[in-house]
Amino acid sequence: MALGNINDIAMFVAVVKAGSFTIAAKQLGLTRSAVGKSIVRLEQRLGVRLLNRTPRSLSLTDDGDVFFSRCTQILDDLEETELAMAVRSAKPTGVLRLSVPTGLGHRHVMPVIELFLKTWPDVRAEVSFTDRFVDLIDEGIDIALRIGDPRPDSRLIARTVAQQHLLTCASPAYLKAHGTPQAPGDLLNHECLFFMSAGRPQPWIFTDPLANEVSHVTRLQMDSAEALVAAAVHGFGIINMPTYLLEDNVRTGKLVPMLSEFQPAAKPIRAMYPTRRHLSPKVRIFIDLLTQTWGEVAPWDRDLAPDASGAA
Repeated sequence: MALGNINDIAMFVAVVKAGSFTIAAKQLGLTRSAVGKSIVRLEQRLGVRLLNRTPRSLSLTDDGDVFFSRCTQILDDLEETELAMAVRSAKPTGVLRLSVPTGLGHRHVMPVIELFLKTWPDVRAEVSFTDRFVDLIDEGIDIALRIGDPRPDSRLIARTVAQQHLLTCASPAYLKAHGTPQAPGDLLNHECLFFMSAGRPQPWIFTDPLANEVSHVTRLQMDSAEALVAAAVHGFGIINMPTYLLEDNVRTGKLVPMLSEFQPAAKPIRAMYPTRRHLSPKVRIFIDLLTQTWGEVAPWDRDLAPDASGAA
């Protein structure tokens, strides 16, 4: 499309919105004659009449009404594209407010935050480490990392940045003393260490139809993932936790995985952020950095989760 055609379209839209050739001409910084000639030229090119003109008023014809709606959308899209590119080229500034799960946040999000702040000195970060559900809009959060399928919320956009895989583990000393479970049902005869959330132990889910869910009273259950891992390392029992909490101890042999063939499918780890017409540079760049740093398969899953498929 020639540049002159775009100018004629812009003048037509301005005339319709202003309801007057004279007012539109003043708004555009042109003469009334120039605006009038532009509309005539546009009508001749299209072969239709767009406006009904009288000495005191003007109105859209049926063809003009259809054309006006389409042209308005085209001009809005052009403006949106221009603004989006301007935002994309802008440097991140201001305060980045994050909400991240406690275990994942301490171990794997903090290094990314540190790198982000070193790279962009005009940004400050406020980070909340919590496993509770956070309302991003009400609490003014820019980005929240959530695990699993998010609650439906048209105010938010979700981007998958990694996957959460589970491992069932125990220390070599515990397994030597009590034996190694061969199926999830065998766990009923073992000391299982459960994570507490909202005052309740979280059940373990397996794909074994004979023992799809394992949950029973144990001598030790806690609301601290780090403390549970330490207890398992010290031989107190078996744990079922995400690989991002276990990687170091599994790689050093302090914990031994079991029942891998019965583990459920991985859950997505998603970056959630409020829907906005233009995504701010600090949000876009941080999420990009997160996905680039973690890679297609997150570092905590490499060599530990054989079915790891990486971020989507």
